[in-house]
Amino acid sequence: MLLEGKVAIVTGGSRGIGRAISEDLAKNGAKIVVNYNSNADAANETVAAINALGSEAIAVQADVSDFDQAQALGKAAIEAYGQVDILVNNAGTTKDTLLMTMKEAQWDDVMDINLKSAFNMTKAVARPMIRKKNGGRIINISSVSGLIGLPGQSNYSASKAGMIGFSKALAKELGGRAITVNCIAPGFIPTDLTSVLDEDRVKWITESTPLGRMGKPEEIAHAVTFLASDHAAFITGETLRVDGGIAM
Repeated sequence: MLLEGKVAIVTGGSRGIGRAISEDLAKNGAKIVVNYNSNADAANETVAAINALGSEAIAVQADVSDFDQAQALGKAAIEAYGQVDILVNNAGTTKDTLLMTMKEAQWDDVMDINLKSAFNMTKAVARPMIRKKNGGRIINISSVSGLIGLPGQSNYSASKAGMIGFSKALAKELGGRAITVNCIAPGFIPTDLTSVLDEDRVKWITESTPLGRMGKPEEIAHAVTFLASDHAAFITGETLRVDGGIAM
């Protein structure tokens, strides 16, 4: 049990990659605070699945792009379990379109949900992590889009590249407190966000990926568990690509 006695917050933790992360951390002994914004049924299903694994979890509603709601989420986690050891900033969205047709709201929504939420949540847990004096793990879910840029995703690519820079700066700020800050850059994973891709796009993705397929949510989750564990205690400021080689 790599994470026995640890408490993790997973934003957007009820579906897709977030659910896989929540369940994998729980399988390895962590207690999970499953954050969701609007789908309470999915969050409750994830909590039930974690309980069935023999671990503990609660679901907490919060729009983490809102500073005050993110603060309330952090406080709810500490009230429930007394501490926060692991923060996974996974909440994200896409609003893909070419820059020439992109509306200001499409830019702002993606930046708020993908990037500002990471700032909000880190502000919510950093001081409690420092006070408990035994370190912590902050893991930000970026994207290969933040490394290579993709047409029609100027907002998404900017938000995910921003998360990488944010993580590097934080790694330097928090390293002296034994808090590591790392990113994972997934490739294309079948989730609600990628379900809108047409056949030609899926064909291009699989042909452009050296491993010849999309990834699985569980493959991202395993990487998160590694970075959350003591096995990764000397890794910080890193961006781990889990992408089948597409961004090579």
